[in-house]
Amino acid sequence: MIAVVQRVLQSKVEIEGKVVGEIGKGVNILLGVSKEDEIIDVDKLVDKIVNLRIFEDEKGKMNFSLIDIKGEALVVSQFTLLANLKKGRRPSFENAADPEKAKYLYQEFIKKISTFVPTKTGIFAADMKVYILNDGPVTFILDSKQL
Repeated sequence: MIAVVQRVLQSKVEIEGKVVGEIGKGVNILLGVSKEDEIIDVDKLVDKIVNLRIFEDEKGKMNFSLIDIKGEALVVSQFTLLANLKKGRRPSFENAADPEKAKYLYQEFIKKISTFVPTKTGIFAADMKVYILNDGPVTFILDSKQL
């Protein structure tokens, strides 16, 4: 499972011109699910993201977590994070989980992270417009297999 975690001042998702999810200060999470992912990958990523000290204290040091600042999370499914770009010029998505498994683990991720912080989402498999007001910018790429 791969997550691109961006510290944001605000973020929102629109579908067909309607806002379906919007947050203030917190993190925007683009989440990709691979064929090999299981529920343990969800647990590892959620724990890492909510406890990652990426928010600044009064001295400008990254000392506070998402929980500490009472921030929010916006979670957006992003199967393209699993793209294989080794051959040719067209991405291959052979490593991405099938839609049924990906949706299940995406929903489990949302359930678990929302027990820690207020959480909004996009809509799985929809054509979304994601607006991100980066704070920093501060961006991290997390792979559950490396945690």
